[in-house]
Amino acid sequence: MRVMITVPAQSEQRRVLARLLCTYARSVPPRTVTVVGNGPLSDSAERAATIDDSDLVVRMTTFALDTRHGPARRGRRADIVVLHRAVVPGPGTFADHSSRLYLLVEPGRLYWEREDRPDWWPVHPVSVPNAEFTVPLKALMGLAQEDASWPTTGTLVTYMMTELFPDAVTRLAGTTIVEQSEQTSFTHDWGPAVKVTGEHRLVVESALLRSWVEQGRIELLR
Repeated sequence: MRVMITVPAQSEQRRVLARLLCTYARSVPPRTVTVVGNGPLSDSAERAATIDDSDLVVRMTTFALDTRHGPARRGRRADIVVLHRAVVPGPGTFADHSSRLYLLVEPGRLYWEREDRPDWWPVHPVSVPNAEFTVPLKALMGLAQEDASWPTTGTLVTYMMTELFPDAVTRLAGTTIVEQSEQTSFTHDWGPAVKVTGEHRLVVESALLRSWVEQGRIELLR
């Protein structure tokens, strides 16, 4: 088992990562950040416009974007894309990849996950440091560090954005965890549903997200 290290909030790694993300933002530092999960979204031109008007739009794994002639639901921008090793690409995952920054979350590397990455990916993502984000987020969730459990990608990314840009308005769209903390599968806006794997603890994750909403740390974009 690896030793878990808690790092200072203003570490050099965080400053470098924040500066890197800022190169893809419309405003520096970003005043609005929207994290778009893969949960189902109803038609809403207002929501789509709010997403696309954000200074920084973050999407993840299996996602698709609104098309020019289709219904407006999830917006058409993707500045940052977050992957994990088991990603099943959606129609937007690697489209126009040269214009985006790709990040790789790898909480499993704290326990058993291998270091190598799929060689078919057309991108070379930047790793999100576990000591900076996964470890302190697990502590916030009340999870023992020796327990091979970790948050979902969406919650981890939302936490990271609020840590890197604490003065920005951070919005979260496309999540079902807040209302459905005991679900056993995730229904996606694009593609088939996927099973909730054993390392996730959705009940405590849901409670943490609700507390962030109550504290004003994040806004839910429904």
